[in-house]
Amino acid sequence: MRSHYCGQLNETLVDQTVTVCGWVHRRRDHGGVIFLDMRDRDGIAQFVVDPDTAEAFANADRARSEYVLRITGRVRLRPEGTQNPNMPTGMIEVLAKEVEVLNTAITPPFQLDEHGKVGEEVRLKHRYIDLRRPDMIEKLRLRSSISHNVRAYLESQGFLDIETPVLTRATPEGARDYLVPSRTHAGSFFALPQSPQLFKQLLMVAGFDRYYQIAKCFRDEDLRADRQPEFTQIDIEASFVEESDIMGITESMIRQLFQDVLNAELPEFPRMTWQEAMDRFGSDKPDLRIPLELTDVDDLMQQVDFKVFSGPASADDGRVAALKVPGGAKLSRKEIDEYTKFVGIYGAKGLAWIKVNERAKGLEGLQSPIVKFMENIVEELLDRVGAKDGDIIFFGADKTRIVNEAIGALRVKLGADLELYTRNGRRFGSSISRCLKLTTTAALARFTTRSLRLLAHRKS
Repeated sequence: MRSHYCGQLNETLVDQTVTVCGWVHRRRDHGGVIFLDMRDRDGIAQFVVDPDTAEAFANADRARSEYVLRITGRVRLRPEGTQNPNMPTGMIEVLAKEVEVLNTAITPPFQLDEHGKVGEEVRLKHRYIDLRRPDMIEKLRLRSSISHNVRAYLESQGFLDIETPVLTRATPEGARDYLVPSRTHAGSFFALPQSPQLFKQLLMVAGFDRYYQIAKCFRDEDLRADRQPEFTQIDIEASFVEESDIMGITESMIRQLFQDVLNAELPEFPRMTWQEAMDRFGSDKPDLRIPLELTDVDDLMQQVDFKVFSGPASADDGRVAALKVPGGAKLSRKEIDEYTKFVGIYGAKGLAWIKVNERAKGLEGLQSPIVKFMENIVEELLDRVGAKDGDIIFFGADKTRIVNEAIGALRVKLGADLELYTRNGRRFGSSISRCLKLTTTAALARFTTRSLRLLAHRKS
């Protein structure tokens, strides 16, 4: 029925006759000449209908938003001054000769270019309309491109794409199963898989030493930021490999994915053990854009008479960590109190701090309610964290888990609040960072972070 998609029309087709099928995105009547912006999955193109073609003009005249049309016409360059370089098809238009109404449409519940003013409930109720929007089409196109790229890469590495059962028995995993009643076995139920774990292990035992699947998984649990009850994961299993082999395969896959899909070249991924990540960042999924690190000061704090520090420093399950924030001495007492409340969310009983105003003046150049308890180790402490004038040092002292969670979260919050984010060694503001989170690159970066989290060495 069609010769081209709307988004494929360009200057190379001038004077050629084309046929397209699509939806009326916008209709404009300019003094007897009707302009139709037609939309399909590839883009939008402009069609012109003159009164000279009576039947085509009559059909175009009754067409309204979201009517489905089939149009045949000749491609021509737009008149000077009417070209739109911001559109892929903005240099041409199609002079329509035939206009056929394939389907009419009632007035849509919302305009596709004004969806932001519509509640999510309305958009989801009319999902077929919502999915017609260009940005939604691009999201699905991106997802398709990612899946294709992942399949091509893994198959080039000798992995086999094998589907595993969806109706199975309940397995002991980390969440509740979705249950499906059996028609043929009254009182019995199937369970939807939380992951293909058991099946891929069976494949390994059977000798299919490299398996992958873009698998649907189901978990009957509440929504989370990175998890839905129904979600898709890139599932991989391999035999006769070392840990480094899996890390190399996954890293190479992600780097190729960015290169092929986004034309973005990623550097080699930093690698660290789980313990190193916890020691330096207090998290097994550290945001490496933030140039702040935790520093262990247990040995120093064992020498002070202040039990708030010496107690955890001497305990087997305790930790005292320092977090130096360059330029943080400008923080007000009110702001510090807010950060104290923040770490309390993670179980911390308080937040000690030292402002380094003028280090050359010794103790007099420091501002803190705790300096008096650590006069004997303060210089060594400042040297260890690399403190300079204008810095502030925060301390966490408690059980190791609480310190890691509280100070690790504080590190991330300070990075955002003080605009400390860096990229390729250069600093950029948190406002830019928040914008990046809305981009496709950031969405893929979150996938990268989760992959690294899975690949990190963990304690046995």
